[in-house]
Amino acid sequence: MSMAGNLRKVTSLGRVGSLRKVARLARRQPRVDLSHPARSPLGSSVVNCVTYRDGARIPAGDDLVDAVEQVRKQRGGFVWLGLHEPTDQEFAGIAELFDLHPLAVEDAVEAHQRPKVERYGETLFAVFKTVCYVEHEELTATSEVVDTGEIMVFAGQDFVVTVRHGRHGSLGPLREELESRPEQLAKGPAAVLHAIADHVVDDYLNVTDAVQEDIDQVETDVFAENGARADPGRIYQLKRELLELKRAVVPLGRPLEELATRPIRVIDPEIQAYFRDVSDHLLRAKEQLAAFDELLNSILQAHLAQVTVAQNEDMRKITAWAAVIAVPTMVCGVYGMNFEHMPELHWRYGYGFVIGVISIACLALYRGFRRNGWL
Repeated sequence: MSMAGNLRKVTSLGRVGSLRKVARLARRQPRVDLSHPARSPLGSSVVNCVTYRDGARIPAGDDLVDAVEQVRKQRGGFVWLGLHEPTDQEFAGIAELFDLHPLAVEDAVEAHQRPKVERYGETLFAVFKTVCYVEHEELTATSEVVDTGEIMVFAGQDFVVTVRHGRHGSLGPLREELESRPEQLAKGPAAVLHAIADHVVDDYLNVTDAVQEDIDQVETDVFAENGARADPGRIYQLKRELLELKRAVVPLGRPLEELATRPIRVIDPEIQAYFRDVSDHLLRAKEQLAAFDELLNSILQAHLAQVTVAQNEDMRKITAWAAVIAVPTMVCGVYGMNFEHMPELHWRYGYGFVIGVISIACLALYRGFRRNGWL
């Protein structure tokens, strides 16, 4: 059944009331984006709802259902509805209005999904992992470096529904950028899907550049003069955060390849060339992550080698000093025995002679160890 037919069916059954309730909720809240936390529409999952025709933004009506009916009646336009962490109840009417598959709806509400692209009839469902670099004054063993979120996209012939999870990855600036390029936006929902994918992958590259600075700092500290004293917990923390980043970047390769190569009705062939460019950028991010992983392994091994060398140095010093101290210990131990007849026991110069022998022996040992680099 087509989407328009499904909408007429819903209207005939008298169930549009719930949809209009969602529309009124969207209409009551300011049309702002969560990129401005101070002006966020707290308490509502609806971030924005805009209608476009021929790449231009047209005034939206007071009712979401009416806007969708108008777009489907006149053709050539689409509705872009943006949501932020909707609940099951908030998303139920929207899913019914756009005839979204229940499995995709469940994924969009629950979140914590792997990056993927799935087709449900004439609707394309895509999941992107968003990443954000967490600024910190100094990297420690507990510093959070990478924060992740998700963007789910439902793309049909005349609609785009975006569902965002997390406090970053706002699509407000992206929407403004697309509106400044009407020739691109005129290509329909596929252009929005490409712009989101490009935006997400660009964030990957930005985060990898920022992470590289942390890795460079750790590398500098490890190979400094007191590198053996560096905290290895920072290296493990970077590897842990790098793993979180890889979970977002690596699985996206296959979905982007499908969008760039496989014929999909929602995706115009002209847009597929743009997806190939995004795929190339993603490949660069993957290569950077692989290089970072190898570099961190090398840094960790170098640090462990430095620790081993430092321990050997300490053991040699301890052994050398123990050998030096063994001379007076031995002599003093001999003359500490309670025997009546012992050499030099009653000699007038015996004490000075023994002290001199001990000093000369200790000095000779010290110079020998010093010459060999033990002290």
